Amino acid sequence: MELSDEIIINAPKEQVYAALNDPEILQRCIPGCEELIKHSDTELEAKVVLKIGPVKARFSGDVQLDTAGAPDAFSLTGQGNGGAAGHAKGGADVTLTADGDTTILRYEAKAAIGGKLAQLGSRLIQSTAKKLASKFFKSFADVLNEETVA
Repeated sequence: MELSDEIIINAPKEQVYAALNDPEILQRCIPGCEELIKHSDTELEAKVVLKIGPVKARFSGDVQLDTAGAPDAFSLTGQGNGGAAGHAKGGADVTLTADGDTTILRYEAKAAIGGKLAQLGSRLIQSTAKKLASKFFKSFADVLNEETVA
């Protein structure tokens, strides 16, 4: 499954990049996130509760960041386990482009799932993934807009 989108955020690129590396901001924006622990600049651990169709699961997983191209670009990869519900793994490439006082955030993400979740059907999984991604980026943009105004 692949997702991609582009979002304009009303904040300078440096502020957007810093926010993408702030566990408190990320935890507020990730749908269903109960806990986000930063182990190092490149390693995070997350606990997330998700409902996909009739299946509700608590996932715990690890995320690795590759910041070699920062602050213009970075990538992340992760995997999570939802117990009986199944497992997921994936990654995303993110690019940030300054556009005056705003920043254009583009992402391309890939994900693979297994277990009970995989039996739900690709249409349901794809639509849920799109909703979760757009919810995250809308929340992220809203948080940055609040901080920029404050």
